[in-house]
Amino acid sequence: MVAFWAGLRLGLGLIVAIGAQNAFVLRQGLRREHVFAVAFFCAVSDAALIALGVSGFALAAEAAPWLGPGLRWGGVAFLVWYGARAFLAAWRGGSGLVAAGGAASLAATLATIAALTWANPHVWLDTVVLLGAVSAQYPGQGKAFAAGAISASFLFFFALAYGARLLAPIFAQPRAWVVLDLLVGVVMWSIAAELAFG
Repeated sequence: MVAFWAGLRLGLGLIVAIGAQNAFVLRQGLRREHVFAVAFFCAVSDAALIALGVSGFALAAEAAPWLGPGLRWGGVAFLVWYGARAFLAAWRGGSGLVAAGGAASLAATLATIAALTWANPHVWLDTVVLLGAVSAQYPGQGKAFAAGAISASFLFFFALAYGARLLAPIFAQPRAWVVLDLLVGVVMWSIAAELAFG
């Protein structure tokens, strides 16, 4: 149980920070579009990455030195593009809880969250590298540690996705969407800058 709780605490601590993935989940929760699918996709993706990390992906990254830089620069390009999209949405103005162009299809929504999850180097660093490295401190208890971290992902993503509805009255105002889009753009570009120059 010690390893499980350690994994749960560390998993929650890493995932709570607002990033591209969390901002998208929040947006989908506010708009009440494909909420379960988005939360489930994020949690299952995290589970797969955590399992990969605990089972030794960090060793593979050491064996293939190109893997880290490839993830880094691919992530920078994606975050710059996504941030630019958010700034463009803010410039065009908010439209309340109903999107100007209507709801995105489930396929398009899942494609976006897949890119935000799997092309995001921060997700890889947190789930695979960091959690994988910390799990080594619990010899013979890697599965319990991974189970705790995976539980944290499921708890967080479903709480964020469905808890966003409590913010619905605020986001009924178009100006709130402008502010959210501006914040998302700033977060995306600041993460991209950190990856590129940090």
